[in-house]
Amino acid sequence: MTNKSSQKPTYYAPTGGHPPQTQLLTDRAVFTDAYAVIPKGVMRDIVASLLPFWDKTRLWVLSRPLSGFAETFSQYIMEVSPGGGSSRPELDAGAEGVLFVVEGEMTLTLEGQKHHMVEGGYAFIPPGANWQLHNESDGMLRFHWIRKAYEFVDGIEVPEAFVTSDSEVVPNEMPGTDGRWTTSRFADPSDIRHDMHVNIVNFQPGGVIPFAETHVMEHGLYVLEGKAVYRLNQDWVEVEAGDYMWLRAFCPQACYAGGPGPFRYLLYKDVNRHMKFNGFGSR
Repeated sequence: MTNKSSQKPTYYAPTGGHPPQTQLLTDRAVFTDAYAVIPKGVMRDIVASLLPFWDKTRLWVLSRPLSGFAETFSQYIMEVSPGGGSSRPELDAGAEGVLFVVEGEMTLTLEGQKHHMVEGGYAFIPPGANWQLHNESDGMLRFHWIRKAYEFVDGIEVPEAFVTSDSEVVPNEMPGTDGRWTTSRFADPSDIRHDMHVNIVNFQPGGVIPFAETHVMEHGLYVLEGKAVYRLNQDWVEVEAGDYMWLRAFCPQACYAGGPGPFRYLLYKDVNRHMKFNGFGSR
């Protein structure tokens, strides 16, 4: 284990708007058959959406289940104005979720218990949970909402809900990195009840992922802070706070964080379940 930095972390949150007509069209946005990069400048007013039963709220959809690409999850950036929120936030009883606050504060009522969450706040919401969310402050609220269809297994209980924060979690140091690469794990990685993990990955200047990770887990990576170069499939791409990387299974990936400050991202991955055969060989 390693101690958390004494420096207060920052979290990038989009604000929408539109660029001027004089801005060049060339950008870093790219969609390939192995990965997508959605830079922060893409989150504009024209691509925002609304949701049923959410008041004074809009969102940007960063990813969704997409056949032939990444199929297990969706990720939103929610923007809730003062007085907004929802008493019916989730309409799919089989969906689990993670909330992570990047700006402002919110009141989360989870199974009848109220939680006041501020920047860095984290909540895991199991399928079928009773919850509501409101912005009772005078400022704008922005948070990530990661959703997945929970994969029930006979004989294994559904994990309970919990609320914590980035500041309460001590990052785990990756072996042989002298603290330059750590992971803040919000759920116990040995808890088989969880079929997804949403963690924060932390790099200090000079930290690297020193090999091309190639694995079955799908990923959503939202850069919370800093900048780095990321290896995606055969390409090195520059990413910075506010950018989103969406990776299908087995996309090779690596990272070099050159600084000058910390590089941190919110990471989704699917875990702990058998591979589905989609009906082939079944009787």
